[in-house]
Amino acid sequence: MQGEQRLMKNNPVVKFPDSLKVTNRNRCAVILAGGDGSRLKTLTRAIAGDERPKQFCPILNNETLLDVTRKRVSLKIAPENTFFSLTAKHERFYNALLKGVSKKQLTIQPENKGTATAILYSLLHLAKLNPQATVAFFPSDHYFSDDEAFMESVETAFRAAERSVNSLVLLGIEPESAETSYGWIEPQESLFGNLAKAVSRVKRFWEKPFPETADYLMTKGCLWNSFVMVGKVGTFLALIEKHIPALYKMFAAASATFGNGAEKATIRSLYAWITDVNFSSEVLEKVTDELYVLRVSDVIWSDWGEPQRVLGTLENLGLQPDWMRAVAA
Repeated sequence: MQGEQRLMKNNPVVKFPDSLKVTNRNRCAVILAGGDGSRLKTLTRAIAGDERPKQFCPILNNETLLDVTRKRVSLKIAPENTFFSLTAKHERFYNALLKGVSKKQLTIQPENKGTATAILYSLLHLAKLNPQATVAFFPSDHYFSDDEAFMESVETAFRAAERSVNSLVLLGIEPESAETSYGWIEPQESLFGNLAKAVSRVKRFWEKPFPETADYLMTKGCLWNSFVMVGKVGTFLALIEKHIPALYKMFAAASATFGNGAEKATIRSLYAWITDVNFSSEVLEKVTDELYVLRVSDVIWSDWGEPQRVLGTLENLGLQPDWMRAVAA
């Protein structure tokens, strides 16, 4: 009981902006919050005193990364159209944070089996509710210096995806440095490709390049891959079916049980059978002809997957939360 009270105290209920304006009820979001956050465990243990993954940890302003992501997404997408990909073993951490969210909006995996699996399971749930939807996927461990500016870029990506119904639109961040621990997107050359919010076709991906390659990519106008992506539900599913057919067939068969009492047991058996599958390497890197990238150049972004990135961002912001002083001591 004391643990639950402490959890509630550390994770207050999310308050959404009063100025929420949703322009299209057919637009949805999926927040990917099922990861284990292993690389950040040393830091999250110091902050929270337990084994919770980073997305459920109050890193900045006493808000969890999941709280912050929900509020960011709510600037353009209605809360009732926002869905969550979660993992069952984290239930004690997300229950309080998602209190009041409909169960239809929660896709709960028995275990974490990679990004492709989480995305496919979420998509098939969403296809039953709104097969015509355009959906944006958001990782739950990112920092943005300006949420409103970033979500304006997401709005542009929605419009582009709605015009090009057979393509996906990725959001690429204009880099600040020749980062070697991020994935990069190389856009095809175009007349307006270096302008803010320009949408270009994707030429290729570069995953965690060597330093000299990262220097080259930066001078060439390439972008950091934020893994925020937008497209029609049917487009995502068609690409997965084409490039990971065995995984798709198993989930498509299991989807007959979605929403009834057999779903949990069926999915548990399926997850026990499959291996980890990465969406970037198994889908995106194979379909560059069907991808666009939107250049995001008006925000500072960081993927908070590693302790040094979190500490570096806070140092650049001139912030020192209480937990940071405790860690330094």
